[in-house]
Amino acid sequence: MKKKKVNLRDLKPNSEEQHSHDDGHDHGDGSAFKTYIPAIISFVMLMVGIAVDYFDAIPQFEGLIRVVWYTLAYIPVGFPVIKEGWKSLIKGDVFTEFFLMSIATIGAFIIGEYPEGVAVMLFYAVGELFQNAAVNRAKGNIKALLDVRPKEANVFRDGDYISVSPEAVNIGEKIQIRVGEKIPLDGILLSEKASLNTAALTGESKPDSIQKDAKVYAGSINLESVVEVEVTNTFEDSSIARILDLVQNATARKSKTELFIRQFARIYTPIVVFLAIGVTFIPYFFVDDYVFRDWLYRALIFLVISCPCALVISIPLGYFGGLGAASKNGILFKGASFLDAMTKINTLVMDKTGTVTKGVFKIKSIKTFDWDEEEFMNYLMAMEEQSTHPIAKAIMEYQKGTNNFEANKVSEVAGKGLKGMVKGKEVLVGNKALMVSNNIEVPNETESIVESIVLVAIDNVFAGYVVIADELKEDAKETISSLHRVGIKKIMMLSGDKDSITQQVAKDLKIENAKGGLLPEDKLNEVEALKKNPQNKVAFIGDGINDAPVLAASDVGIAMGGLGSDVAIETADVIIQTDQPSKVVRAIKIGSSTRKIVWQNIILAFGIKVIVLILGAGGLATMWEAVFADVGVALLAILNAVRLQKMKWS
Repeated sequence: MKKKKVNLRDLKPNSEEQHSHDDGHDHGDGSAFKTYIPAIISFVMLMVGIAVDYFDAIPQFEGLIRVVWYTLAYIPVGFPVIKEGWKSLIKGDVFTEFFLMSIATIGAFIIGEYPEGVAVMLFYAVGELFQNAAVNRAKGNIKALLDVRPKEANVFRDGDYISVSPEAVNIGEKIQIRVGEKIPLDGILLSEKASLNTAALTGESKPDSIQKDAKVYAGSINLESVVEVEVTNTFEDSSIARILDLVQNATARKSKTELFIRQFARIYTPIVVFLAIGVTFIPYFFVDDYVFRDWLYRALIFLVISCPCALVISIPLGYFGGLGAASKNGILFKGASFLDAMTKINTLVMDKTGTVTKGVFKIKSIKTFDWDEEEFMNYLMAMEEQSTHPIAKAIMEYQKGTNNFEANKVSEVAGKGLKGMVKGKEVLVGNKALMVSNNIEVPNETESIVESIVLVAIDNVFAGYVVIADELKEDAKETISSLHRVGIKKIMMLSGDKDSITQQVAKDLKIENAKGGLLPEDKLNEVEALKKNPQNKVAFIGDGINDAPVLAASDVGIAMGGLGSDVAIETADVIIQTDQPSKVVRAIKIGSSTRKIVWQNIILAFGIKVIVLILGAGGLATMWEAVFADVGVALLAILNAVRLQKMKWS
């Protein structure tokens, strides 16, 4: 997928998602009151007209004067709709709601039902105003959630910091961020440490403390002291720009439900129109006391009810709500279609390192033989201090006591470990091969250890060993049990790590099926084998880089900790902005909640419309019931959809 550059100053909701007549109305926040003026004028004139009719206050209010009064009341709300209907008609799109409402209300005028004609158009117009406001608010929530674009960057040039637009900063330049300011561009921290609020990017409100040379991302807020950052990406390529672009474009990827409803509405509306024509004329052949005016009135009710507003507005609004709720929780869906897809997943395949484990070596256990643990570790740390290996770094994290031991004459034994002198004693640190080559006997218990193990001998006597392992993430175990509870029947772990280690992690997490020692193409083959069974709907969770082929091949690709990863953004369908696997469960729950609300709205809209259609055909419903079936149901559906923005998922 080619990345689309986005001008964030001009970030606006996708027009395709709006009701098709948005082009004809301005519902922007800056002129919100102005948009209601026509409706207010029509409402006041309608109320005055009804009052005069009811109380017979003005005897002259009849005939042409009455017609003119109601016509003037109709024009402010009716003219824009008639205009849009005419435009659609010229384009060949006959069965639009504008055309239907125009015919229904003009028809009401023709049969002398002037107040009802004005009232129907007035309530329709007011309903549309509220609907558009709700849609724009939902889109605004999505935008506001991530629109943390800083307005300026303090860049170091010519010996001083100057304020410029973030777009004007080049890669490699140094910027300064004061306390409370947003980091304007991605970069590397030059200061010794920083405390950052990354909530806009990850959904996590807990401050993130980082050290010198760590990566920082645009949109994070500096919480403590003034910090300096070296810029590594232009603004267009920064993490926040990609996220904004992703969320903006997500609304354009419609779900199958949305597409089906839109197509259905185009078929269903003309059917109702022809039924309305039938309601007008067919009774002439079967009813003895046929009155054209009565049957035309019933047909007009049919036309009002047939408008599919509740469906074509509330369903996209439901998906907007789901996308916004997910973003707020640090989960980015590339489109509404993936909200639906998450609810259908029954098979989950996951990587190990960086997904359920932290991807960082830690000391798991220490075993000594006739040595005090702290003294033993001081000998070992003195040796490992000379190495840059990840295992050496893990050993140097040992915090007990203060290591004053120094190693000298340290040499590396290729493929085996280290050899050197510490406090006049010869120390060997490495694997079993190193011990065997120096005729040092190693206890049998080390054979059963599947994790990485560091063996230590001091003065040619085995002194002990340290087990090094990749730590499980805090929420890993709970995630697996939660996945089963939300309907994931099969969980499989695939890893490039040693099979023995993979099997141990799988056992700890109670994952029955696991395979280790796999190359990326091996993982791809495993997923493709699962997909051959049409009953399997497969999601894959990986880091978005090495696992890109599998992410692309699965039904739903989920990138774990995708912040700042181009490959994750490009390849995955769902991006978890934090390193918490439990967010996958939350993504499934959000998808399920969204789907429930969408189907509630579909059933609500169709159910009430069918009831009022039947009542209207039987002469038991008036225009007022028709207005409720259209505008009223749309507003109820919108209120239901807005609930998503308030929901909480554990």
